[in-house]
Amino acid sequence: MKIVEDGVARRGRKIDEAEAASRRMELLEAAANCFMRTGYHATSIDDVARSMGCTKGFIYHYHATKTDLFFDVHREGMRRLFAAVEPAMASAGDALAVLRAMLLAHARAMMDHHAFETVVAQGVQIHRFGATTPDQRRTLDELIASRDRFEALFKAQTLRAAEAGLLGPVAPSIAVKMMLGALQWSIFWYRPEADAGEGARDRLAEEMVRTIIDGLRARPAAG
Repeated sequence: MKIVEDGVARRGRKIDEAEAASRRMELLEAAANCFMRTGYHATSIDDVARSMGCTKGFIYHYHATKTDLFFDVHREGMRRLFAAVEPAMASAGDALAVLRAMLLAHARAMMDHHAFETVVAQGVQIHRFGATTPDQRRTLDELIASRDRFEALFKAQTLRAAEAGLLGPVAPSIAVKMMLGALQWSIFWYRPEADAGEGARDRLAEEMVRTIIDGLRARPAAG
């Protein structure tokens, strides 16, 4: 009898944990959309609570301050970027083809997770002077390090493509900042409602990446 009871208790805990994780993700989605629409400074905990249809107490159960909530949204946005780009690193083809696949994955992630990636692109630097507690400063350092690791993936692949003679005379570190900056800038002009048709996002991602790659690709010597 005790074995049965233990099994029921474990299933109950799993359901509770799954429900808690689902509710937490709902909170992050609501917060991401609020931050995207009105920015960090104009967004209040009340705004997020109204958007989600919950109490402020529910939010404070997970996050002590609005800054902590922003950091968690940023962390989730970075997680989604890594989840999109890392599999693309195993793509077939030469070093430039792999770089292209990584950029395509990044471009699609910017569109698929528009609200989260808007928060990422806003940057944690705006909170550098607002992170007043030791925990917030540690979190800020963690998020900046995560962004640096993400950029390093592209820098390493750009170096491989350059060493293979597939790129023109570019400085990889500058090229990477320009590439990622171009994709991240899409948060200011991309409108999800305008790309509701099937394949619209894929076509837009292809066009964005083609423009970037064509500017970097090595060209035959003149004459």
